[in-house]
Amino acid sequence: MRIRTDFPYETTHEDIRIPLPDGTRLYARVWRPVTDEPVPVLLEYLPYRLSDWTAPRDAQRHPWYAGHGYASVRVDVRGHGNSEGMPGDEYDATELDDGVAVVNWLAEQPWSNGKVGMFGISWGGFNSLQIAALAPEALKAIVTVCSADDRYDNDVHYMGGSVLAVDMHAWASTMLAFASRPPDPTCVGDDWRTMWTDRLEAVEPFIHTWLGHQTRDAYWQHGSVCEDYSAIKAAVLAVGGWHDPYRDTVLRLVEHLPGPVRGLIGPWSHQYPDRGLPPGPAIGFLQETLRWWDQHLKGVDTGVMHEPKLRAWISEPHRPATVYPELAGRWVGEPTLPSPGITSTPLGLDSELGTDTPGGADGEESLVPVRSPQHTGVDAGRFFPFGNDSDLPPDQREEDGRSVCFDSAPLGRTVEILGRPKVRLRLRSDVPRGQVIARLCEVDADGASTLITRGVLNLNARLGRDRVVTWEPGTTEDVEFELNGIGHRFASGSRIRLALSSAYWPWIWPAPDAEGWSVDVTESTFELPVRDAEHEDDFAIAFEPPEQSEPLGVVSPETLDAPRPERLVVRDVAAGTWRLEVDPRYGGTRIYPDGLEFSEDALETYEIQESDPLSARTRSDWTIRLHRPELGWDARVETRSEITCGATHFVTANEVVCRDGDEVVFHRTWEKRIPRTAG
Repeated sequence: MRIRTDFPYETTHEDIRIPLPDGTRLYARVWRPVTDEPVPVLLEYLPYRLSDWTAPRDAQRHPWYAGHGYASVRVDVRGHGNSEGMPGDEYDATELDDGVAVVNWLAEQPWSNGKVGMFGISWGGFNSLQIAALAPEALKAIVTVCSADDRYDNDVHYMGGSVLAVDMHAWASTMLAFASRPPDPTCVGDDWRTMWTDRLEAVEPFIHTWLGHQTRDAYWQHGSVCEDYSAIKAAVLAVGGWHDPYRDTVLRLVEHLPGPVRGLIGPWSHQYPDRGLPPGPAIGFLQETLRWWDQHLKGVDTGVMHEPKLRAWISEPHRPATVYPELAGRWVGEPTLPSPGITSTPLGLDSELGTDTPGGADGEESLVPVRSPQHTGVDAGRFFPFGNDSDLPPDQREEDGRSVCFDSAPLGRTVEILGRPKVRLRLRSDVPRGQVIARLCEVDADGASTLITRGVLNLNARLGRDRVVTWEPGTTEDVEFELNGIGHRFASGSRIRLALSSAYWPWIWPAPDAEGWSVDVTESTFELPVRDAEHEDDFAIAFEPPEQSEPLGVVSPETLDAPRPERLVVRDVAAGTWRLEVDPRYGGTRIYPDGLEFSEDALETYEIQESDPLSARTRSDWTIRLHRPELGWDARVETRSEITCGATHFVTANEVVCRDGDEVVFHRTWEKRIPRTAG
């Protein structure tokens, strides 16, 4: 990483409050170049607290943009950080309307030339897309990183129509803790406690709303730009990583957006591509985005619109591991999607692929039963890899043993894929509900199994995510669904494996009558998006080395305590129970240059009994402390969130306790039974 200190412009920064039409003021930090000329404005708009939580990341990029001639602005969403107002649901209409108002206000400032760009990763990438779909005239371009165009089926809530137990719960509990944090008295003054308690009265656990909408209804359609791609007028640079769950959005945006669009997918996790976190290699992402901004906000022909619509990383074959500092591979370019150089190649489950699992008897030899134990999925890895040591899936041999596997013969040549594999299955089920999980693995000669990608289908959502159609027991139907997109090259001599399972805990909340199903291998295929690697394009794709502006100088103090494992699997052999404990490791304790001590601790727990789908249970505990010793300010937040589920209802329990020093200023519990209508 190159730390840059010399820029074309000297810079300055200040904290301001941006007025909204209703009188609410949003807290903002503005970095500007020292110049008398008005300049374009870049906006990052988040609920994650610019004065502490994202401050280290903000310092890496906002001053860098200012040094290159842009006013770069970081704004806290209403009701979060030091902004006024009450917190709301994620991406609700108020948040998006506020965002439009901020864009318009920035365009009108005397230091602005009237052209605005938006950027962000995850939440900031989401609302960049969503505000672009509202088409404020001043918003000319966006860079959206690790975001989704479909809030229902490509976010943290549902996957293939099934409840994402691992992250719907984890993220709802995280946001409960985040929304409960106080404003900082050094920013808002003596009113901080009144602002805090007023906010706390407005907090509602997200999980109530998310589980209250188990099909793709109007709630999820709001903010899903896939409802109308043509609404987006701004130029869009969409960025993702093959180890990020949102990467399919990049492929869809490149294919469907009618306006200027380019896609970039690297080997990365849920991180900005310049940060150097595993898996790499990192790229000069700030320089790459500067080319985008110069093209669309300054009118400079930087060549970005002469490059392929999609630049994607093709990973070389690699052994299974939970972390890769860097993956071997190469960049390829596709001038358009769908690409004429990518062919959907079907592999029959009874021909090109085969299984050792015997079929049924009495004339049903082609029906292969799939009956997975409920703990299948404990080696799935993290839904949101952040670059930690245990994020990625380990060797899949144990998971494969809990699944039914269909293997190719050893490959006689390399096979390269780019895109979304698809399964077409003829299934018979004797129960009205069920789930199908498909994993694509590469199997080495010694049996090591590396997970390449995966997909999920809730059988009740097989005719559409907006409806529930139960399966008529004892009948046979054809179903199909796509796996997540991937760029990968299979080695000559390895085997391609399709692993099918009927359970995948804790990613997928199990169906109540999860008895499994049977697949007719003679009428089922697995389709791979095979790329013609022999016909390379004419695009020479290269990136500058990563660089950033000077770091903020945050210190993470050492502790004498032994670190807790990031991911720990505990099996009670006699009871047949499995418990997964996860430390998400978002930041730990850190001390800021202005004296703020910020600490957080979180633990997620997922439990299940291997033969009982109704035994599934999740729990998340958070503790957050904000301490300014020089002011005697000591604010603490503790939260607990739990979910269990019977045959007919989800049962949620949440608790928030907030303290000012030793005084409890807020304590509330919520208990709710939510009908299980689809998930």
